Amino acid sequence: MASTAVASAPELPWTLIASRPHDSGAFTEGLVAHGRVLLESTGLEGRSSVRRVDPATGRVLRITHNSVRTFGEGLTVLNGLAWQLTWHNRVINVFSPASLRRKVTRPYPFEGWGLTTDGKSLIASDGSPTVRWLSPGSLRVQRTISVHDDDTPVGRLNELEMIDGVLWSNVWPTNRIALIDPADGHVRAWIDLSSLTPGIANSEAVLCGIAIDPITRLPVVTRKLWPRMYVIRLDAPIPA
Repeated sequence: MASTAVASAPELPWTLIASRPHDSGAFTEGLVAHGRVLLESTGLEGRSSVRRVDPATGRVLRITHNSVRTFGEGLTVLNGLAWQLTWHNRVINVFSPASLRRKVTRPYPFEGWGLTTDGKSLIASDGSPTVRWLSPGSLRVQRTISVHDDDTPVGRLNELEMIDGVLWSNVWPTNRIALIDPADGHVRAWIDLSSLTPGIANSEAVLCGIAIDPITRLPVVTRKLWPRMYVIRLDAPIPA
């Protein structure tokens, strides 16, 4: 794996806006807004699922379980469909985002980590510094970037979210989010969320969940197995 050490991009200040409940049994792998709710993908074989979640209360409104050998990963909504990656299964699941009814399962040629969209393409990570833009029709690679901070490759890119033209990514298994320029892959800034801790001791409860909060339209973040979700606000502009 590539280094996750910080090189030259600045660390941005942020403010905690809200703390909300989250299902502590959810091994969160993907989070995305859909209308007034959050869609959430959870992992672990035998426990993987796709969920509709109330953003204010954390209540699971609807759930579809994956097959017992599936390890769910990144999740996004594009072209009226919810797309869920899988880790080593080499398939991508496609659901109705409203009913969570599975429409199709398609072969996927890469290891699945994070998934987001720019409104036209699927944007996926595989744990390496490489991020791929994929055609939703064919899943063919349209282009790639190699993520780096100065001359240092940044790997272990996990959950992805495109926010106002900037690609946000958790860097597993750290408490840091890289803010990435989607044009050339350079890290424009970092966010350190180490201070967000509900006081649980679990080595697997790492940061893995970024979405736009349907209530405030600010970023909302969580971790695997955490009982809380957190709405944050950046207190400085993201540098070029």
